[in-house]
Amino acid sequence: MLTLFKFSAGVALLLFGMQFMKAGLEKAAQHRMRGVLQALTRNPYTGALAGTVITALVQSSTAVTVITIGLVNAGIITFYQAVGIVLGTNIGTTVTAQLISFRLEDLALPAIGLGAIIMTWSRRQGWRCLGQSIVGFGVVFVGIGAMSQALIPLKDSPLFIKTLSAMSGSVLLGVLAGTLFTALIHSSSTTTGVVIALAHQGMIDLPAAIAIIFGSNIGTCITGVIASIGSSVNAQRVAASHVMLNVIGVLLFLPFLTPFSTFIAGTAPGLTRQVANAHTLFNILSSIVILPFTRQFAWLITKIVPDHKL
Repeated sequence: MLTLFKFSAGVALLLFGMQFMKAGLEKAAQHRMRGVLQALTRNPYTGALAGTVITALVQSSTAVTVITIGLVNAGIITFYQAVGIVLGTNIGTTVTAQLISFRLEDLALPAIGLGAIIMTWSRRQGWRCLGQSIVGFGVVFVGIGAMSQALIPLKDSPLFIKTLSAMSGSVLLGVLAGTLFTALIHSSSTTTGVVIALAHQGMIDLPAAIAIIFGSNIGTCITGVIASIGSSVNAQRVAASHVMLNVIGVLLFLPFLTPFSTFIAGTAPGLTRQVANAHTLFNILSSIVILPFTRQFAWLITKIVPDHKL
């Protein structure tokens, strides 16, 4: 029970850190986001670039997707323009996974201290937002450290080992677990952090970790779906395009999970870095495959979400 409490506390810290960092970055960039998205969505390629850069800066594909839904709902950009942004958000969100895959726990407390000083002493709103994001960054690694420590006793737990073995033996179970967990906490980055903590303790193998990562990409779409409820048909199509992008990506990759895992294993010596690299490569390839067929992809979404209200 104590182990579960410590692990839950670590997850809570990770989730809080991600939200706190995201909120600070969003506040710092919010006025510029709408203008940049409007200016750079004239074709799918610049739209994807804008989605990638802004998502990497604000550390939240969900936030950028929700803003995009709002722009489409307001008639500021078209659904076709929004598709490029959605493709870019999937690429931009990989920056978070790469950051948390590094063992930066030693920097956590100094980051929290530095961020708190900036938040307390700065008179400028922009600097205070930056300080907030630095505090959030530090809390993320405190959470990951707490999770890793909490998992150590579970190495000898027959029930936990049996559960992870079942997940390792079933790709679909791993995808389902990643989807449900991410849908519940509304953060694929937090799911990735949990998977990285498991990997750091050697409690999960690479194929199982990748399956959960695949599922997290589907689960993260739930916020956009909720945000689109009651919106215009085109706004609903933006949410549907995010879901379809990730579902298509998972369906394309799943049959090749074994060779994909073998390839990823050669990209880095440690399992935690391999997990982050799998997340990055999956998201980049999923978007790149769709990008040349953006018009056809948009047409497919219009057939799935027709002009009448759902």
